[in-house]
Order: sequence, then structure tokens, then C-alpha cells
Amino acid sequence: MKDIQELSVATIRSLCIDMINKANSGHPGMALGSAPILYTLFTKHLVADPKDPDWINRDRFVLSAGHASSLLYAILHLSGYELSLEDLKKFRQLDSLTPGHPEYRWTKGVDATSGPLGQGIAQAVGMAIAEESIAANYSDGKKIMNHYTYVLCGDGCLQEGLSQEAISFAGHQKLNKLILFYDANQVTLDGGLDLSFSENVKGRFLASEWDVLEVNDGNDLKAIDEAIAKAKKSKDKPTMIMVHTVIGFGSAKQGTSKVHGSPLGVDDGKHAKVDVYGFDHEDFFVPEEVRKHFKETFIARGEKAHEEYKKAFEEYKKKHGPEAERFENLKNLDLSKYIPEELPDFVEGSATSTRVASGKALNAYMLACPMLVGGSADVAGSVMTKLDGGVNFTPEHREGHNINWGIREFAMGCMQNGMLLHGGIRSYVGCFAVFSDYMKPAIRMAALSHLPGIYLFSHDSIAVGEDGPTHQPIEQLAMLRSIPNVRVLRPADERETYSCWKLALKSTKTPTALILSRQNLPLLENSNDEGVARGAYVVSKEKKKADLVLIATGSEVALAIEAQKKLLERKIDVRVVSMPSWEIFSEQDKQYRREVLLLPSERRVSVEMLSTFGWGKWAKYHMGLDNFGTSAPAKDAINKFDFTSDHLVELCEKILK
Repeated sequence: MKDIQELSVATIRSLCIDMINKANSGHPGMALGSAPILYTLFTKHLVADPKDPDWINRDRFVLSAGHASSLLYAILHLSGYELSLEDLKKFRQLDSLTPGHPEYRWTKGVDATSGPLGQGIAQAVGMAIAEESIAANYSDGKKIMNHYTYVLCGDGCLQEGLSQEAISFAGHQKLNKLILFYDANQVTLDGGLDLSFSENVKGRFLASEWDVLEVNDGNDLKAIDEAIAKAKKSKDKPTMIMVHTVIGFGSAKQGTSKVHGSPLGVDDGKHAKVDVYGFDHEDFFVPEEVRKHFKETFIARGEKAHEEYKKAFEEYKKKHGPEAERFENLKNLDLSKYIPEELPDFVEGSATSTRVASGKALNAYMLACPMLVGGSADVAGSVMTKLDGGVNFTPEHREGHNINWGIREFAMGCMQNGMLLHGGIRSYVGCFAVFSDYMKPAIRMAALSHLPGIYLFSHDSIAVGEDGPTHQPIEQLAMLRSIPNVRVLRPADERETYSCWKLALKSTKTPTALILSRQNLPLLENSNDEGVARGAYVVSKEKKKADLVLIATGSEVALAIEAQKKLLERKIDVRVVSMPSWEIFSEQDKQYRREVLLLPSERRVSVEMLSTFGWGKWAKYHMGLDNFGTSAPAKDAINKFDFTSDHLVELCEKILK
């Protein structure tokens, strides 16, 4: 007779085999090897309430190796979440609650979308940052925010360079309530780990200022339990628990790459379940004593902790009413109550780069919006991400709102995702526009997860100048615009920049990329908040009857207006449209779009000092850059590529002829 722990682990493993066999698709290897880790974590340590999966003070768990999703779904089912046996039987099927990789907001109990290896580690680091920041920014903050963040990864996650960016940052920040399980099964999809990986992983974590614990037998539940208990006591370091597991444990092919990503099949599945686990039952069978065991452990612990938290929060409200109200308002990332509707007064005739304008806007909105935290990838002075007089977020100053992310663009984007997944905090990150390439997978993940990340991308064209083509973006806006559920905003002046910031802060489910200039741009006479909020608007109207419509963004709006004046001298009347956001303009009704664009496509010209890719949606003719830039002072670089009002005038005359 198996004891309840062995029976529970056997049940979990059997459910994983059954799910993958029924789907004829999936990854049994890590799911079977790591089952004892998740069993121990959920039954003995993790604090969460399946009746309220979004409880803000729950422990977080991230499955970084998202291909082992069957394991997470089996655990969530046994733990009382809204995930039935029928849902498990629909693993990897159309519209099921059990997709191939875990998806946030889709399956209750899933704290993060994961699967692209390494991103889960970085998201967990972001969650740990959020936990510390929130606790430090409220009076008696530990009474309303005090939990652990756990993450499970495999060999693949640690091979991704992203993981080291995040591991390094977590160690530097002494995030001691972050605990990472490393399933060290020594096998990847193509074969043994020794084909591609031979580093000293323990040494790597120690060098990154982590505590390191080791469990020599991945089936030793007592050793796993003791390691977690010890990790929770760490005072000043995150902890990595290295667990030596056997990939595909129980399969005749265990320990080999053959069991990484292919179903065991009926015969091998039966061998594992009956001969190795001693679990001789029909498929998808869960013993009642196992259900009872999870109810008496994970479910009971979570419900008790949640009830105690509710009582404590009521006491907190009596003592700290305004802060409690603010805390509740921010749980769902909604800043709408704090964002001023009116824009400040601007100096007519002034000229300001939109990166400087963005810095001013950030500082202005920061004073109104609580829990706005962020920074840049070591370019705060260039992208203007630093808060005036602000305190840096450090182990000694968790209340700090300036985060020095270091030169870690990809991890920075992923860690921001983790902060937003956690809730209760809003964030922004910044770097040069050309390096959005380094962040693309993180931006895509934010869009997929419906997270309102804010990305400040400055140095937005060849006007970067002397740094040359390696630092001059060309195709980056096309890339950003191609990602579903991302809003790209390229403001034309200081007023539009404030409006773009307001839109970014109001968003609760859509990421926003602000594309900012290095060079000064004049304050436009007719730029306005309402027009920006609709994505595009007429910034300079034709005198009588428009012959052409010039559609411009960012720094090129002023250039288009300059060309408009020159064209009028030649008896050519044009309309200039500022289009800070394709995406928002696309959401407007047809009538408004027709009113703004006025003429058919063959009478429209796009004007943007970047790739013309995608502009065919709005205009037939384009003045853009479909080649890389050059190293020279900005004015010389711009003249070299003839991006001038005179050239735009020539193009318009040619079109009309």
C-alpha cells in the first residue's frame, strides 16, 4: 500500500501521461521528472486560494519550462482550481482551457504565459521586484504584501542568454523571496546536455550572488521539502534549488531525449503507471484519498491564509484608509482615477525633443500616479527615464521608483511583464529604438498576455547622427506595428508627447511603445490632445481644396508642414495629417477615417524617416528610408538621404504630373 505522498505523485504522473497520450501531442519528459517538485511545493508550501485565483497576496508560481504544461494542469486540477477532468482530456485541443503552453488570463491558476524558454525566469524576477516595491511603498506594507515567488525551469531555460540577464539582476537586487527550482535532468530535445552545455551551473548562480541548494534524488520528497523550507529562510539572496531528476521517469525510454517531446503511447504509458508507479487504474483516474489530501493541505492552507488576510486588511483600512483605497484601486493596473485630463500649458514657438518632452511628462504624471516604477537599460540620461529627485530601487531602498536595469534589454522587458503580471504596480522601460529588436519577444509576450507595458524608445531615426547605422532604426517601427495588440505612438511635438503618455497610462490591457526623437521638434500650432487620442488628425488643413494628403509621424510632421507652405507657393494645395498611431486610428469609425484622409489612396503620401514597409495601408506613395543609415552629424545624414521639404515638394509635383 503506497503512502498518500507516493500515491499523489503517481496520480499526477499518470494524469500527465494520459493527457499527452490522448492528445497524441506534448512533452512528458519534464512533466514526469518534476512531478515530485510541484507536488511538494503545492501540498507543503505554496499559499494561494483556488476560489480566488487573483488574490493579490498569494504566492506566485511560474512554469518557465512551459512545455511541461501537463504537469501544471494536473496540479491545478487536484488543487481545486476550475479545471475539470474533462478539461484535462481536452489537452492541446481547440479552445480548451489546457493549451500546449500555459496562458495567463486563459486558465485560472496560471500566473504567467510561458514557453519561450527563459522568459518565465525573468517574469518571476519581475514578480519578486513588484512584491518588494509594493510592500515598501505603503505604511505597514508587509501587512498587505508579503509572499514568495517560485519558478521551475529546466536545462533549456538556463541555456538561453536571457536567463543569465535575469539571474544576474535578481542576485544584485538580493531578491531573497525568489526561489527557483532547476530540473537538472541533463537532457534536451536533441540529446544529452553534454552535446551543447558543460558549464558549472552551481558556480554560475553562486557568482551571481544566489544561495544554491542541491537535491540529489528528484524523487526524494523529504529532501525537496527541506530545501524549500531552507530557501524560505534566506535573508539576503534569492535561492536556486538544483534537483537532479530523471527525464520521463517511469518510461522505458527514461533518461533519454526520446521522451522529451513525444507521447509515451499506450504500452509504455501502462508500463510506467503499473510497473513503475504501481498505479493500476483506468485513464484519468484520481483516487478520492488524493483529492482529500490536496483539500487538507494546499486548499485548507490557502483558504485559511486568505481569510486571515481579509481580516488583517480590514484592520489595515481602519488605520490607513487612503492607502488601502489606493492599494485596491491599483490591483488591476488601473490608473484612471489618478491621470490628469488637462494638459499643461506649452510655450508657443518653443522646440523640444520628444525624448525630453517624455521625461517631463513622466515626471509630471509620476506626481499624480502612485506606484509608477521604471527605468532604462543604462541610458536614463539619453532616454530621459529618470525621475527628478527620485530614489533608486535597491536592496536598501525598496521604496525607490527608479530602476537601474543595466544593459539587459531583453530581461528588462520580461521583468516588466512580471511586475505587471503581479499587479498593484505600473511600470515603464526605456532604451534606444534600434534595440527594441533585443526586446521583441518580451513585447510580444506582453501583447499576448494583455499587459500594459510602456516602452520608451528614443533616438528614433537617422537623426541619431554620428553613432551611425548600428544605432539608427529603420525597420523597427514596422516590426513593432506588426505585433498584434501593441500600440505604437510616435508624437510630433511636446504636446503630442504628453497626450501619448496619457494614453499609455490609461491602457490596462495593451502595451504601448512611445517612439521619441533625439533632435528638437517645434511645437506645432494645431497639435492637440483629442487628435492624438484618435490616432490621427488634420494638423494643418488645406487652404481651399486639397490636391494631396501628406500623412506624417513624429519629426516628419513639421517637415510636411514646411513642404505644405512651399507647395502652396507653387499653387499646389495639400493637407497635412499627423498620425501618431496607426493602431488607434484603425479603431476609429469609417466616417472619421474618411474625414481625416479625405482623398483616395493614390492622392496620399506617407512621410516617415523609416522603412516604408506597411505604409501601403494608408497611402500609395511614400517618402521613407528603405536602406540603412550612415555615420555623420544628423543634418548631414538627413541631407545625404535627401529627407528634406524640398525633396517632398518634388515628389508631390511628380505625383500630380
